[in-house]
Formats: sequence, C-alpha cells, structure tokens
Amino acid sequence: MLGFPFLSQKLWEATVRLSLLLFGFACVSWFSSTVSTTLAAERPNVLIIMADDCTYNDLPVYGGQNAYTPNIDRLAKEGLVFDRAYLTMAMCQPCRAELYTGLFPMRNGCCWNHSASRPGVQSLPHHLGRLGYRVGLAGKVHVEPKDVFPFEDVPGFAANCVADPTPPHNLDGIRQFMTREKDQPFCLVVALVEPHVPWVMGDRSRYPVKKLQLPPHIADTPKTREDFAAYLAEITYMDGQVGEILAVLDEAGLRDNTLVLFTSEQGSQFPGCKWTNWDLGVHTGLIARWPGRVPAGRRTSALVEYVDVAPTLIELAGGQPTTMGNFDGTSFVEVLFGQKDTHRTFAYFAHNNFPEGPPYPIRSVTDGRWHYIRNLTPNEMYIEKHLMGMLGGSAPHNAYWPTWIAHSWNRPAVYHLVKRYVLRPAEELYDTASDPFEMTNLIDRAELVDVKARLSQELDRWLTEQKDPGIPLDTPEAHQAIKDGKPLF
Repeated sequence: MLGFPFLSQKLWEATVRLSLLLFGFACVSWFSSTVSTTLAAERPNVLIIMADDCTYNDLPVYGGQNAYTPNIDRLAKEGLVFDRAYLTMAMCQPCRAELYTGLFPMRNGCCWNHSASRPGVQSLPHHLGRLGYRVGLAGKVHVEPKDVFPFEDVPGFAANCVADPTPPHNLDGIRQFMTREKDQPFCLVVALVEPHVPWVMGDRSRYPVKKLQLPPHIADTPKTREDFAAYLAEITYMDGQVGEILAVLDEAGLRDNTLVLFTSEQGSQFPGCKWTNWDLGVHTGLIARWPGRVPAGRRTSALVEYVDVAPTLIELAGGQPTTMGNFDGTSFVEVLFGQKDTHRTFAYFAHNNFPEGPPYPIRSVTDGRWHYIRNLTPNEMYIEKHLMGMLGGSAPHNAYWPTWIAHSWNRPAVYHLVKRYVLRPAEELYDTASDPFEMTNLIDRAELVDVKARLSQELDRWLTEQKDPGIPLDTPEAHQAIKDGKPLF
C-alpha cells in the first residue's frame, strides 16, 4: 500500500474500485454528451415555411409577371428550386396531411377538406421525435386528430386563415423554439395564412390594376383586376414574413445547419387553381436551402410530390425511411445534394368536392409533361361553394365571379372560361410543357393515343394500389365517417 500506509488492504481496494467506477460514469457521461452534440451538429435543423393558397407560377421564381417577392427570390438564389413539385389534393387539409405523413390521401385518410386522418396514422412529430428532434408548428394547423399530428404548439402566427384582418405576428415564439435547446435538433413548420382569402393584407397600391398582366385562365373584368391586385399584395405581405422568419434563423446563428424548405401550397382561390386537378392547383412551388450541402443557385426538373418530403427528412435526420414507416413517398436526398436530377416517374392527383360543393370526384396523373385527367361524373355540373357562393347578407364570397357571369353573354372568351370551369368532359389531356395553363384539351388527338393509354393505365394502377373506390368516396357519408374515426374505405 505504497503512499497510503493508513489504509487497510480492503479499504484500499474498495477505494480503487469506487474511483474506477466514478471515472467510468464520467467517461460515459462525457461520451454521451459528445455523441449527442456531434449528431446534432451533423444532422440539420429543418425549417418548413408554407404559404397558403399561392399559385406557384404567380411567383417570379416560376415566371410570375406581377408579384414582388424579394425574399423568396433571394432564397431561390441561395438554394435549389424544384420545377416539378406537386401535391396530391389541391385543398389545405389533405395536402398538409400528405406532407406531414408521407402518405397519399387514401392511406392517411384525409381525402376531403375539413375532415380528418385515420386513427393510428403517424406523422413528422412521431418519426422525427424518435430520432431526437423537437417538432413544432406555428400558424395554421388544419390537420386532425391531434394524436396523429402531435406537433408542439409554437405561438406567434395566425392560425385562422379567414380572419379579416390577419392579426399581427410575433417572432418571439419561433425564436424561443429555435434556440431553446442548442444540443437538440428541431423541425419547425411555420404555416402562414397568406395569400388565402380574404385578400386584405399588404399594400395594394404597389399593383395598379391597369398594369397587371392577367394569366389566361382568369377572365379580364375590372373587379377581377381589383381582386387580383389584392391577391398579389398578400403574396408580397407573405414574402415579407418569409424574410422575417429567415432573419430570426440568421440571428440565432442557425443558418448553416438548417435545411429550409419553402412551399407555396396549392393554387389560389381563382377558377382553375385550388379545388381542381388542373396543374395550377396541384403544382406547387418548392425551394430548398442548406448552405454548403444543397448546391446554391440551381434548378432541378426532378419530379417530387409532398409524400416524398417526410421520408427525405427522416433520412437527413439519420433514420431509415424504409424501416420507420410504410411510406408512399421516397427520399429525394440525392436530388437535394445535386447527385441526381430525377426522382419519381409519375405524380398522382385526386379531388373529392364534398363538402366544398356537390360531389364531383376527379383523378389524374402526370409524368411531368403530359397530364391526364379523368372526371368521374362528367354529366354533373362542377360547383365550388366558396368561390361561386354567397356570404351572409347575400354578398358574393368572391366578388369577381358574378362579373364573369355578367360578361359571359357578350364576351366569348369569358363565356369559355366559365364553361370550362363548370362543365367538364370525361377525360382531359394536356401538354404542360407547351401549355402550362392547360387551356387546350388534347384528348381527341389521334397522334397522342399512346400517351393517353400509358397515363390512363398508370392511373388505374395507382387507384387500385390505393384502394380508391372513386365515386363512392365523394359522399357526405364517407366524409362524416372519417371525422368519426370510422372510415368506410
């Protein structure tokens, strides 16, 4: 017992064992802390910024001729722009459920607006939570039930998309969420409520009505120009919010280790966009930025869909999407990193009109160029109660729509747009490369019979795979059943 003659042999041995044990605990604690910090440093934070009802090609980055969006433009220059990104249903709730679950509407259950997902379905908070992430949502929620979407509630942004006006936002909530635990990665969704109607936010004076360039799917009437200017003002207002959110990220020193995804959601509340399967409804803007990892200033023609986002985030977080869930989507990490410029072969779309109007089910598919649409009840009239209906007191919900009707008797172009919206053929086929607004139906072109057959066959395959019953799904009974947690299909 050199140096410790006053200790007995047994006491000496016990002291040594205790010292070694304490040293071991210290090493394990240090190692665990180091590993946790290292993983957090290697895995990105995720910031998803979502607009609300913004037609993708009204944004300048996608060729928009009117809107002023300096922050989104800058984000595009700093990141990767997806030219062919899609969502399956051009309605707020179904597309968000798809984004958060990685499942198509039939499989996650949310096949209608103002409905719910299937009990037991899991979403980003479950998947990323198991990988050590904090997962929060600020702003518009519009997914149910809570146990399927157990996001941490982050205050500061309006949740009500139809408030008039939208309440002022406060950045403190997202700032605190981002910086609360520096050794733990986060995923934060900031779901904005512009440019959803009512179009009351922003500075309309930036958009003189006589100077606007209306796209071809919108009838040119004085009231339409006024409303389109109001819509553009909301886009610019939303763009300002994007800039403020990104500034919070920068101020927190988190820019370099955060994957930012901006998406425009489905199309706007003008005819031919939201609540339809036309390209302007289901085509979404998508921009990704991760400094040093996602090549800056690039565009990709890779075909991606909202179902692909969750598997992508899981892979970036260190998980294995193929073992963590039976996803409909697949990871596009290689596209993000510039290693590939292709992803999926087809994107698929569906629309069930109830409760936004009488049933009018639609299904379609695209290969990124050719878009085949099947209207399942073509003998019915398409009606959308918000766009075409009335508010209390007999005021029109969208004041421009009655002016389309009023001008349709003596302006053939306006009549054509009204007829196109409410009366649709059984099948449609468009070449979106040459006709991005889908104004010319090519379904009867003999030279395109093989294109039609190929896409029709693929649509049938997908509908069978998804167990989509078609017409019986677009009913009040099916809609109520999923809200009750007892889906019929």
